[in-house]
Amino acid sequence: MKHSLVALAVLGLGASAVQAQEVVKLGAVAPLTGTQSHLGKDIENGVRLALEDYNAKGVTLGGKKVKFEVMAEDDAADPKTATTVAQRFVDAGVKGVIGHLNSGASIPASRIYNEGGIPQISPASTNPKLTQQGFKATFRTIANDVQQGLGIGKFAATSLGKKVAVIDDRTAYGQGLADEVEKAVKASGGSVVTREFTSDKATDFLAILTRIKGKSPDVIVYSGMDAQGGPMLKQIKQLGINAKFITGDGGCTGEIIKLAGDAIGPNAYCTQPGLPLDKMPGGKDFNARFKKRFNADVQIYAPYAYDAASAIVEAMKAANSSDPAKYAAHIGKVNFPGVIGTVAFDAKGDIKDGAVTVYQFKAGKWEPVQ
Repeated sequence: MKHSLVALAVLGLGASAVQAQEVVKLGAVAPLTGTQSHLGKDIENGVRLALEDYNAKGVTLGGKKVKFEVMAEDDAADPKTATTVAQRFVDAGVKGVIGHLNSGASIPASRIYNEGGIPQISPASTNPKLTQQGFKATFRTIANDVQQGLGIGKFAATSLGKKVAVIDDRTAYGQGLADEVEKAVKASGGSVVTREFTSDKATDFLAILTRIKGKSPDVIVYSGMDAQGGPMLKQIKQLGINAKFITGDGGCTGEIIKLAGDAIGPNAYCTQPGLPLDKMPGGKDFNARFKKRFNADVQIYAPYAYDAASAIVEAMKAANSSDPAKYAAHIGKVNFPGVIGTVAFDAKGDIKDGAVTVYQFKAGKWEPVQ
């Protein structure tokens, strides 16, 4: 009988220890199906790696050891689906959200997060409007389109040619970036000879490219995603257009190289907010650990997602609480060495000192130019 009581006491202690561990769920949301799923999975895996690292180190909040879990959702790169997912996160009681990929998804979803009192940090949405809405807990870890558009437009007009044609996919991301590119081209002494638009579902660009060919541009700027950029490059070659081609971060991927095939060459350029992965302070180590954990290469956004998740956890640690009402105000005060560099936000919620890198296609891959 005595032994049984001891055993029950030990079991009781074990149960108490388990109960003392609090599960804290963070949402990770991006397109996990469709033509942009490789970028969405990149974001999800960046979040997973960050939370696994914190779980391995051990985090205690309010006197309880916490275990972080990821609630991953697919927004299909669709604004309506994004708002549905956002409400699902609110109803599930997640403590914070890392996402979305697309500005067109992030912007409408941000209102729901704001109303639900849930902080949101996007690792990929670059449209300036995201952080211009006055929401106190909306942030991003990536440079915005004002910075990136300036980089594209200035480089295009000063290094590639004065006559620039601009195409966008009419998404919040694509159109917003194209608007900033147009401003920068003109400010840099170039001219925009035409503005054309397509959609983020299109595959046939022959009509708009034929019109562009008639304008004899030196440069074609495409503001959209890689799923359209690859076929577009093929059709540029098919029509015999000799203009240089430059696209933003949505097309600055390995996937566009695969999709373009032999139509991509040294006349193709792209930009990415931030530094090249191997130039990021924590990039080499992150890349090695990411590849080992997921058996996949980093696409673009995984480091930004990792640092976004880390910013939420660091804010929780500062507040000693996972309650969004208590820790949200601490996100704007974080300042720590992340994978991408120092992670700190300005008053609007944008990452401070957001860099932009220009790449050129050489020897089968994107190589940094400046």
